[in-house]
Amino acid sequence: MPKRLKSRAKKAGLPPGSLVHIGERLSETTKITLLDYSGDHILEKVIQHIEDLRAFKDQPTVSWVHVEGIHDTRVLEQLGDVFGLHPLILEDILNTDQRPKMQDMGDYMFIVLKRFCNTCDEHNDITAEQVSIILGPHFVISLQEREDALFEPIRDRIRTAKGRIAKAGADYLAYSIIDMILDSYFGILETLGEKIEVEEEALVNNPAQPTLRAIHHLKRDMIFLRKSIWPLRETINALERSESPLIQPATGIYLKDIYDHTIQVIDTVETYRDMLSGMIDIYLSSLSNRMNQVMKVLTVIATIFMPLTFLAGVYGMNFKYLPELEWHWGYLFFWVVNITIAIIMLILFKRKKWL
Repeated sequence: MPKRLKSRAKKAGLPPGSLVHIGERLSETTKITLLDYSGDHILEKVIQHIEDLRAFKDQPTVSWVHVEGIHDTRVLEQLGDVFGLHPLILEDILNTDQRPKMQDMGDYMFIVLKRFCNTCDEHNDITAEQVSIILGPHFVISLQEREDALFEPIRDRIRTAKGRIAKAGADYLAYSIIDMILDSYFGILETLGEKIEVEEEALVNNPAQPTLRAIHHLKRDMIFLRKSIWPLRETINALERSESPLIQPATGIYLKDIYDHTIQVIDTVETYRDMLSGMIDIYLSSLSNRMNQVMKVLTVIATIFMPLTFLAGVYGMNFKYLPELEWHWGYLFFWVVNITIAIIMLILFKRKKWL
């Protein structure tokens, strides 16, 4: 299972705003790309020197700065200097154990989301990375821990000028990024739903220890997802109700749509979580019923042998003048009586529906 608790020990004692990366290093190098566009105009390039971005900060075009790999504190510090980011915001970006949230800083908005992946490690476990979004008047900065192609469909829509994204402002680009992250949740939940169905069928057919381990693993994933997704409702709601001039009224309807998606995701997580809790109860009940069946069989066997044991004990006594000791048919009569008693008791148990 992946390690999901991140150590904060190296932050202890440091003043607020100290730039220290917390979490695993998921990328070898830090890569910064720029996508500057407006209508038919589009400029796309890899940034080698962060100072080159200063010229795009106040341009009327929309500038999308995407950072992959946030472990380099020097790069983050320079980026904050160019775009005027508060040191506490840079600290939150480097602390990858943040819960989803939104902060309105006046000149820009800071949004933290979680991006989940179930194919990012060799065991196909669910892992999470932090995605930070900074929305400015004419720019959007997105920061990821690792390099992947999650936002490639958005880039393709900008390159081909499909939809309204090429003509809309920075707020619509920020919405598109958030929407893409939320849409990826449904794929994760669909995979988990299939696993739950498989384990539920195995639980009904043959409840065993491997099934219980799989259920506990799935429940651990659901708790992890719930912890990361539940604050998203408050975040999107705050973003939707924000009166910041950075968000145009036309974008509000789209924010309501992703709020509905958030509610749907949370409801699905809660449903799966209740199903897994119920499956554990079913497993324990199955074990209890199986134990009861075993005890029932053993009790019936013991009850049948009680009179037989009594007779064997009586005729096993070493008295010299035992009445039937010299009887020629005594041994055969003993077995006939024992078998008759056993048959009568079995018939009685059958009529009582104890068997």
